[in-house]
Amino acid sequence: MTTITASMVKELRDKTGAGMMDCKMALTETKGDMEQAVDWLRKKGLSKAAKKAGRVAAEGLIGVAAGDKAGAIVEVNSETDFVARNEQFQDMVRKITSLAPKAAGDVAKILAMPYPGHKGTVEDYVKEMVATIGENMSVRRTAEMKVGDGVVAEYVHNKAADGLGKIGVLVALESKGDKAAVAGFGRQLAMHIAAASPAALTADELDPALIERERTVYTEQAKASGKPADIVAKMVEGRLRKEFYQQVVLMQQTFLGAGGDGKATVEQVLKGAEKTAGAPIKIARFVRYALGEGIEKKEDDFAAEVAAAAGQR
Repeated sequence: MTTITASMVKELRDKTGAGMMDCKMALTETKGDMEQAVDWLRKKGLSKAAKKAGRVAAEGLIGVAAGDKAGAIVEVNSETDFVARNEQFQDMVRKITSLAPKAAGDVAKILAMPYPGHKGTVEDYVKEMVATIGENMSVRRTAEMKVGDGVVAEYVHNKAADGLGKIGVLVALESKGDKAAVAGFGRQLAMHIAAASPAALTADELDPALIERERTVYTEQAKASGKPADIVAKMVEGRLRKEFYQQVVLMQQTFLGAGGDGKATVEQVLKGAEKTAGAPIKIARFVRYALGEGIEKKEDDFAAEVAAAAGQR
């Protein structure tokens, strides 16, 4: 029999917002499988989360650097937010980010590059910082993008310093139109991406496994209506188009930036931007990094009530 621990209950509660006992039951029913437990709660209507959320954040900074036609983004992690506010750490992240355009999205290449103003490599300098400050640090991931004609726009949210923050976005726009107009739209689009966190540019680019997972949840919910199978299938596909795709597909999301009316989609606002720029604009690619997403961080202050709910007391 799978042991359901207090930490497992807490993790599921953080992900879904469901009650402790419901989380314990979900984990028991799914033999401790976290992803299946999330779906179990959603099928029962007990989860408050519409999509994957509540990932525990690690600390550190996202660094973003963008010029007219190129940009790069890097995540450098530390153990505490206190270190992330340290000017020496911030300077390190800024310099590593300045090297990122030449790394083509490869962390190993960044680590092997000479660190600016230092005899050793980036990896050597990071190790020295670990020894000096006394916290573990790592260059976790990086990405870069370029355009021929157009603009690479950027945005940093929860800014700690210029080009450094907790959420970073790069978006590549291809266009022969007015550069200032394209850049202005790109900035607003990057802000939208930071807030809306799209999973893909178009529905065709979504992970098929992600779509199938949503279809399964919607199917279980629709079956409860008692309607025939063919009607259930139509209900499910309708919800995928009207609910799920509008939540996670960039072009179908309601635009949150300036220039939107609270109803227009990104695709509709893009058409307006094309008129202003005097030429077509293609959203070629985007990257959004949120600090620590997907990283588990140990917490020692777990409430005794949760331990009791999980049978640990």
